[in-house]
Amino acid sequence: MDHARLLPEIVALAERAGQVILEHYREGVAVRAKADASPVTAADEAAEAVILAGLAELTPDIPVVAEETVAAGHVPALDAGPFWLVDPLDGTKEFISKNGEFTVNIALIEGREPVLGVVLAPALGKVWWGARGHGATARHGGDGARKIAVRPQPARPVAVASRSHADPQTEAFLDEAGVAERISAGSSLKFCLVAEGKADLYPRFGRTMEWDTAAGHAVLSAAGGRVTTRDGAPFLYRKPGFENPGFIARGA
Repeated sequence: MDHARLLPEIVALAERAGQVILEHYREGVAVRAKADASPVTAADEAAEAVILAGLAELTPDIPVVAEETVAAGHVPALDAGPFWLVDPLDGTKEFISKNGEFTVNIALIEGREPVLGVVLAPALGKVWWGARGHGATARHGGDGARKIAVRPQPARPVAVASRSHADPQTEAFLDEAGVAERISAGSSLKFCLVAEGKADLYPRFGRTMEWDTAAGHAVLSAAGGRVTTRDGAPFLYRKPGFENPGFIARGA
């Protein structure tokens, strides 16, 4: 598969989904609870429909695991081949609170690793993308696209943590790491801050799903960073139930 050819198509697809989300964002939208008690809105579902249609056109033979479709009980059969992971609106709590820190996430998994990913923050006018062997890129508003990379690890790292999901394990880890500063951010933006060299460390030990992390993981890897389990093992995808263990995302 030609990742370099495919990447701009996925960026454009994420941006189309982002426009649909912004229409709901401006107008306001009703919120309901899914079976796991997490919130969902019509914006999540409308954006996912756009992404699913686009991926079916671009890569009709590659299955798609998408958050809302899985929540509805529709899980595609996966083998050892590639598949897409989609979170049409990561950070629904940020969307509801209207702080802008929500994202559209599309990632391609090959060999259980994310090899291509796009993270779009439509309300912030920012997008990040990357692919294995092709580096990572960011575009913020009208500034134009620029290559990004993680920075050298400082003696006292800057850590980024979840705005909505603090937990005692993460707090203890950050204390032990002797971080110089903590930045709060929502959704998959945290991976992108590390990928851009604005932070060095993102630990997350609370519950996440594969579609929450895959696109940001791909961007960070393309920028020279890495994601591991807490004990340093590779952070892999296509796990039973698509549920992640705790992880640590790092820069250099």
